[in-house]
Amino acid sequence: MVLNQKNILFCVCVGIFASLFKGTGYFFNMFSFYSPSGRNCSTMEKTGLSPLDPSSFSRPELAVVTEIFLNLSVNFDKKILIGNVDLSVKKIDENVNEIVLDSSKLNIASIYDAETNDKLEYNLSEAIAEYGSKLSVQLPKKDSNSYKIGIKYETSPDATGLQWLSPNATAGKKHPYLFSQFQPTHARSVLPCQDTPAVKTKYTATISAPQEYTVLMSAICNGSKELHGGKLSHFVQTVPMPSYLIAIAVGVLQSRKIGPRSHVWAEKEIIEDCAFEFAETEHQLKTAEEICGPYVWGIYDLLVLPPSFPYGGMENPCLTFVTPTLLAGDRSLANVVAHEIAHSWTGNLITNRNFEHFWLNEGFTVFVERKIKGRLESPQSQDFDAYTHVTELNETVNRIGKDSPLTQLVVNLKGVHPDDAFSIIPYEKGQTFLRYLENVVGGPENFEPFLRKYFDTFKYKSIETKDFQDFFNNYFNSNPDITLIDWKTWLYSPGMPPVIPDYDKSLAVICDNLIEKFLKWDGEGEIPLTIDDKKNLTTNQIIYFLQIISEAEAQPIKKLEMLNNVFGFNDIKNSEIKFRWLRVCIKARWEEKVHVALTWINIVGRMKFVRPLYRDLYQWEEIKQRTVDNFLANRHSMMHVSAYTLEKDLHVDA
Repeated sequence: MVLNQKNILFCVCVGIFASLFKGTGYFFNMFSFYSPSGRNCSTMEKTGLSPLDPSSFSRPELAVVTEIFLNLSVNFDKKILIGNVDLSVKKIDENVNEIVLDSSKLNIASIYDAETNDKLEYNLSEAIAEYGSKLSVQLPKKDSNSYKIGIKYETSPDATGLQWLSPNATAGKKHPYLFSQFQPTHARSVLPCQDTPAVKTKYTATISAPQEYTVLMSAICNGSKELHGGKLSHFVQTVPMPSYLIAIAVGVLQSRKIGPRSHVWAEKEIIEDCAFEFAETEHQLKTAEEICGPYVWGIYDLLVLPPSFPYGGMENPCLTFVTPTLLAGDRSLANVVAHEIAHSWTGNLITNRNFEHFWLNEGFTVFVERKIKGRLESPQSQDFDAYTHVTELNETVNRIGKDSPLTQLVVNLKGVHPDDAFSIIPYEKGQTFLRYLENVVGGPENFEPFLRKYFDTFKYKSIETKDFQDFFNNYFNSNPDITLIDWKTWLYSPGMPPVIPDYDKSLAVICDNLIEKFLKWDGEGEIPLTIDDKKNLTTNQIIYFLQIISEAEAQPIKKLEMLNNVFGFNDIKNSEIKFRWLRVCIKARWEEKVHVALTWINIVGRMKFVRPLYRDLYQWEEIKQRTVDNFLANRHSMMHVSAYTLEKDLHVDA
């Protein structure tokens, strides 16, 4: 790509600045100008998006937000937040006179110097779909490199980062409910900010809500008081974190103490179930500390949200959001909490600089989650979990395309929104790579000390893959086996991982024998599986059993009816089992299960379940239009990311 003289001079200036701060790590790592995808400084001129983060307009290498002060009121009638945000700003480049922020559908009333109240000029660019608008604010004219910018605004009822629930969508059916989901790029729909994981800030917030509501945030609440019939709640987050980890929830909630530093929050109708399900949280947290080092966030609370929450969990610091689909009644799905706990180090403490390096968040998290599982259960259970997810990884690779660049560990998101790139690839391919690296250097006894050193070295920073690669090679430079690692293939080649570790398959073999019996059975006579077979399987083994059946040829409905007689799948509460059973039934074209599947996914918003079931039903020609009609009738109750991705899956207009 040809650069003009102006661009060349700018690149040189930024390069010189970065080199000056190389010793500090943070600025050098955060503002390395070129990425592995070859993006350069002319990108901004074409799209307005940053050359450092293809999903953001912000330019933190020129002027950076260092702290956020939120003051907002919750208006359930209008479905908006209204108030102001003060942004502490530090000028990095002496020659710039503006701060560049991200904004999406915000109604901005005024922008001013928060110290003098003088109005500031600003420009809001035309919106780019899914990315929002570039908000450029002139910095106050004063002899200083530090500023405080105030912005009065209100959100849109269509803010993509907020879900406003009617009373009917809650367990209590009496009060509305609000919760947020900012990852990856939806914080900009709730506050003007530098919505890139390269920027990590502390924040404080004062939230006004009706008196009967509880306000929770990804921060520590240090007080609330009644005021004019409402309630003001004040929050402080002293650990720097990216904007996508700011979170808010407002509902009529109760809590139960489940550990010395943990409470679980939920509506009163399910609070006791939640307290039982997540009673082992402190054991998971302590085990994570043994693996990763000190937990720096103070408290670890859980909020069990209404069913429309689109993910299994969201690792908001101090307040993990989780789906009610984890309430299996036997704690068999509580390992999702171990995943979110692991994020306290992998993603929250050390963060991917942009979402092209998302595997640094999720691959590491799955890797640590399984180590927690191995210590609390058994090494065989840890390996079984990893091995069984190879089949799901393979299914995803085949669906996306074995040659698709979106199946690489490090992806190029130029022109691709992170929501469109989301899949289990960075999770499972990433953890597979880390397990491979662990094996190369001699096992956990060598790799886990490295892991703790890695967390300690890069804590509070945002990094990219090369930072990890260089640190790994320097740490293990005396180990000759690291020369065997083909980094280029692992990181930048599409498809399945080049190596699948030799996992302990002892728990899988038991299932494989039963699967073989069932698949070979012609459906005549007695089914070759018994109640005792079921009793001898763990929940995870049953999940694996159904996963393999779902990948085999469609089974006759008669066989599935007899299988259900043994296992009782029709009445199962466990959502992971229910999901796979419905996929098996849909593949068999069992028509009476269509209504069951549609009814369930109209209630459950978790994308892990909803998207595959919708895709399965869409592939059934006779059911295709019914599937689309069902989505169109219910998408208004879905969170943005669910509706957005399903529109693409089902090929319908937004």
